Amino acid sequence: MEKHSPTEGCSHEHHDHSNHQPGMHVHPITKNLKVAFFLNLTFTIVEIIGGLMTNSIAILSDAIHDFGDTLAIGAAYYFEKLSDKKRDNQFSYGYRRLSTLAALLNVVILTTGSVVIITQTIPRLLAPEEVNGLGMIGFAILGVIMNGIAVLRLRSNSKSLNQRTVMLHLLEDVLGWGAVLVASIVIYFTNWYILDPILSMLIAGYILFNALKNLKSIMHIFLQAIPNDVNVQEIRHLALNIDGVQEVNDLHVWSLDGEFNIASMHVFYVAEFDLGKSEWLKSEIRKLFAEKGIEHVTIELEGPGNGQGILNSSFH
Repeated sequence: MEKHSPTEGCSHEHHDHSNHQPGMHVHPITKNLKVAFFLNLTFTIVEIIGGLMTNSIAILSDAIHDFGDTLAIGAAYYFEKLSDKKRDNQFSYGYRRLSTLAALLNVVILTTGSVVIITQTIPRLLAPEEVNGLGMIGFAILGVIMNGIAVLRLRSNSKSLNQRTVMLHLLEDVLGWGAVLVASIVIYFTNWYILDPILSMLIAGYILFNALKNLKSIMHIFLQAIPNDVNVQEIRHLALNIDGVQEVNDLHVWSLDGEFNIASMHVFYVAEFDLGKSEWLKSEIRKLFAEKGIEHVTIELEGPGNGQGILNSSFH
């Protein structure tokens, strides 16, 4: 069992600068995300109508894709507005983790939609139905234009990571509609109606693959696993090289939302350590974490001997 050192100067310090506190990671609130959201939402509705009118299950599949992107854009806009909201008595880490919850909801909706589309598409593969090729061409052109406008709106002010991520989603939509356009032209001139369900399966498969990949990342965050880009053993080794450090224990690193990483650790100093240098030691440790992209760190300094018996258990 670990004991806190009774020696004066040993402390459990919670490193917190206001400019790095969760919920204070400020991005400018922009109208671009709002415009992109309404463009995508409007076109998703148009797609559903168009898919039913042309009898194209490929267009209906892409409507599911666009609906997922609409949710992503809406969440991005909402969290842009929440990004400057301070932590409070209810959420001590602020509201950043809500974005992960929104991403989980997005995965559930996209996965459900993809499964529904696949089950509806299989009969079409076995017995292709006639589709309106000319109507598909019109909607595909409209899709490229609408999503292209949304991309340009976000590209004009894409300093925010939120906006850049959404812009990439919309760029994928433009490319997807390009594929629908090519397929619809071929259908119009050849009546190869089977291309419609084939394209639908490809779109649904793509959505499902990415949804499950995102689910893996989301669960990684919810289970407080070590972020993939953080090498805890390397950090521990570098900390041990700092003058005055005898042992590092209970080193934990996890992510709040996939971007904001948090760490906590116990540091045991050597017997001859000058307690007047405690602040210097903690500062050096903070610099080490900051270099690894971790700026929210809890450090507990303990005297020599308190870590006996647990020196080989860095992870609890």
